[in-house]
Amino acid sequence: MRNEDSSVQATFNSIARRYDLMNRLMTLNSHARWCKEVAKAATTRPGHSYLDLATGTGVIARAIRAERPSGAIIGADFSESMLDVARQIEDNSGIEWQFADAHELPFEDNAFDAVTHGYLLRNVSNLEQVLNEQFRVLKPGGVVAALESSPPRGILAPFIRTGMKIVIPTLGTLIGRDRPAYQYLVDSTLGFLTPQALRIKFEEAGFQNIKVKSKFMGTNMIWTARKPG
Repeated sequence: MRNEDSSVQATFNSIARRYDLMNRLMTLNSHARWCKEVAKAATTRPGHSYLDLATGTGVIARAIRAERPSGAIIGADFSESMLDVARQIEDNSGIEWQFADAHELPFEDNAFDAVTHGYLLRNVSNLEQVLNEQFRVLKPGGVVAALESSPPRGILAPFIRTGMKIVIPTLGTLIGRDRPAYQYLVDSTLGFLTPQALRIKFEEAGFQNIKVKSKFMGTNMIWTARKPG
């Protein structure tokens, strides 16, 4: 594992216990609804096998189960602390929790009908490799659906950036009890690719029918793309 990946892993291990609460606060209680949208996008076509990467506490994985109660769902993460929290939440039926690094997925080619993830791409050291791995494990015609942060754009962007730099680390101090971790989340969002640049990365990995929906004044995006076949 690369040094930068180890640092990110340590960050998410440290915030696992308060991760869901902080997501609710930072998105004004919109996070769970967005995760449901991701799950719906992943299950629009018939399918049985689903992989939720960067599953965290399993919010998207459980939303997939609500859409596909008989589906085989794997919730994978490289933070053992996140997986521990996910396993402790009641009603885990139909979901297998598994440690996995998104750069080198331990799954066969063409294994899943859909791959989902939330806030994964801004946190990886090799974005191209991560998207290539998702393309590899998807069945032909399979879908990737993702919730991802995005640097703010437009006339309000300077105000949103300033607000993020103040509000999120403050919440991280008072509630998350880890200011550096939440300062990292701000920095990784503001320094991430624009939607136009990320679209190119999806295209270069081989995906087609790439679509994006803007959420929360453009600071969050729901992406969908399809593997040809």
